[in-house]
Amino acid sequence: MDLFSESSHHASPGTPLADRMRPRNLDEYAGQDHIVGPGRLLRRVIQADQLSSLIFYGPPGTGKTTLARVIAGSTKSHFITLNAVLSGVKQLRESIDEARQKQQFYSQKTILFIDEVHRWNKAQQDALLPWVENGTVVLIGATTENPYFEVNSALVSRSHIFQLKSLTDEDLRKILHFTLSEKERGYGRYRVTIDKDAEDHLVQVSSGDARTLLNALELAVETTPEKFPPPEGTEISISLETAEESIQRKALLYDKEGDYHFDTISAFIKSVRGSDPDAALYWMARMIKAGEDPRFIFRRMLISACEDVGLADPNALVVVEAAAAAFDRVGLPEGQFHLTHAVLYLATAPKSNSALGYFEALQSLETEKTHEVPNHLRDASRDAKGFGHGDGYKYPHAYRDHWVAQAYLPAELSGRVFYSPSDQGYEGSRKPLLEMRREEQLAGAMEEPPEILTYSPGDERRKRWAARTENGAAKFQRKMRDRLFSGLPLQRHWRILDISPASGLFMTESLRAVPEGEVILCEVDGKKRNMLEHMADQLSIWEKPVILDHPFPEALINEPEDWGKFELITGRDIMLAYDQGGKLFRDIASHLKPGGYLAFADAVPSEGIRLSSILTEGGMSDSMIETLLKGENSIYEDPENRLANWTSGTPVKLLENAGFSEIVSENLKHTFNIELTADLLNNWFSHDSGSYADRLSGFCGGEFVEAVRSWSMENLPGRRVIWKRIYLLCRAQFL
Repeated sequence: MDLFSESSHHASPGTPLADRMRPRNLDEYAGQDHIVGPGRLLRRVIQADQLSSLIFYGPPGTGKTTLARVIAGSTKSHFITLNAVLSGVKQLRESIDEARQKQQFYSQKTILFIDEVHRWNKAQQDALLPWVENGTVVLIGATTENPYFEVNSALVSRSHIFQLKSLTDEDLRKILHFTLSEKERGYGRYRVTIDKDAEDHLVQVSSGDARTLLNALELAVETTPEKFPPPEGTEISISLETAEESIQRKALLYDKEGDYHFDTISAFIKSVRGSDPDAALYWMARMIKAGEDPRFIFRRMLISACEDVGLADPNALVVVEAAAAAFDRVGLPEGQFHLTHAVLYLATAPKSNSALGYFEALQSLETEKTHEVPNHLRDASRDAKGFGHGDGYKYPHAYRDHWVAQAYLPAELSGRVFYSPSDQGYEGSRKPLLEMRREEQLAGAMEEPPEILTYSPGDERRKRWAARTENGAAKFQRKMRDRLFSGLPLQRHWRILDISPASGLFMTESLRAVPEGEVILCEVDGKKRNMLEHMADQLSIWEKPVILDHPFPEALINEPEDWGKFELITGRDIMLAYDQGGKLFRDIASHLKPGGYLAFADAVPSEGIRLSSILTEGGMSDSMIETLLKGENSIYEDPENRLANWTSGTPVKLLENAGFSEIVSENLKHTFNIELTADLLNNWFSHDSGSYADRLSGFCGGEFVEAVRSWSMENLPGRRVIWKRIYLLCRAQFL
């Protein structure tokens, strides 16, 4: 059972050269410096003779068994070896009995070396486990297969795993030169010379396998003289021709069920993904040469056509499928042309992995709450009458370009991006349109009209307006943004501060305009913050906006960074978001660089539609309308109500007082058709502090407001009206 006996270290001349030249100690061992080099863990353990269980994993010819022999020659422990191909549980029991006797009678440890340990089945490996656990034997296993898949996990968890790599060219040259100079076991007794090109050929074709190199060298040396062994001192010359004859084409290392199979197909797919047609052809040729099933290669290319090329070139899937079908009709060897055609198409095609967005959507389902289907997307054929399912859905084909902005995700996921198109090929040509439509959808979903009819400071419980997007609100918001930004001399390096991000339309335009600059957003509520972050998820960390946790200007004071000053400060509805009058513009001026700009767009509550105009058309009595008009005028003229008591000209005067010049302002009118719903009316007549009904009660009395509410709830639900909103666009420069 003791394989590594003295006789094995002094093999006879008839022993194969590869066996004779096995290193006897670590100094003769070539390669694997990462585990047995000076100071490395395994070298220290061997030298200290303090071995614990080990598993050596690596390709053939890398020195696994040789390293076990070195350990056998260095340890005081009893050493037993088994080959898993030739041995079973019976031989294992005999080895264990021998180890127990050495331990019982001589207090000597036993090291059990099992070559090709992965060849044992689970039951055989399980039989070894108790003796490793109780210390009867120290296991050293050698395997060409990944131990984490092929070796009992309990054995793996109790062992140190060392991966041996294929030897380098330098390692092989060292072995070759040592063999030619070693007199006792090698060819040092003769004067062997080898041509440089012959040496290069032997080293290159050996592919990191020392056994292959030594077998070829043995054949070259011992077949050159007419008779071997010749007299000592005989000159032996090895030419390139001799080297080529001695090392015939090497059989490819390729096991269809092993690591090399998976490693090679992995290299193939990664080469295709990396758009390297030369590498892709090499790895494919290697697989075909080793006998891989071409249909397996086609299956992997069909996957790659969608995973790695995707919509950057939708024809990739068609080409690979056609090549696979043609291969089935033609077969090998001519079918290699179809394999080549498919792989070259994939390797040279533009790339996109946007299909992975599906798995992000899948992950969201597995890790997040499942949300309801939005009402307007539900099936209207069954419950439209009873529950209103499908109500509000807009049929895209009824609109220009067969598209209309409306929400298709649950409200809780509004703004979430699963599909991130690349800028390559066909997909790249569609990307700008997709991004524009996403922005319009988000604008329609996120925009809150901050008019006095629906505005209540600090109250997030209010429902948003129910009817808006069918009238082109999202497109109007984009038009407003483009009109405002077109008058700014934006430069790529500018730093922009958005003090009221609203729907994020200004954020997206800012990010596009200043790719070498920076965009900073002040506080937004949690839900809007999530939406803005989703919008920016496609960008790298260096391109994303910075979102601060406080409103302006506290955000720039409370954060630890010194944000400095900005070339542009912008925002949506800043007059309503910051109820500060002229102080707001003075604060803005203090954070602008000399020559910096302010650009904002605000809805003007006092100039928009009023409830009295709706009720007049609805048929309310003249006396009630007259009282309502007086109450509304009082609301918009109230000096304490800075949210509503200003007109389009007010910000211009405030800007002048704050030191701004070059002030340009314009009004944009937005009219659209909405349906008055019970929820919408209830929002108007809520008695929360600061609400429309609360303010109106202060001038007209609670009984009058209740009468208006009752009349409205009885007569208005379901009626459609033309709604008007006035927006102020303003740009100014601080010199």
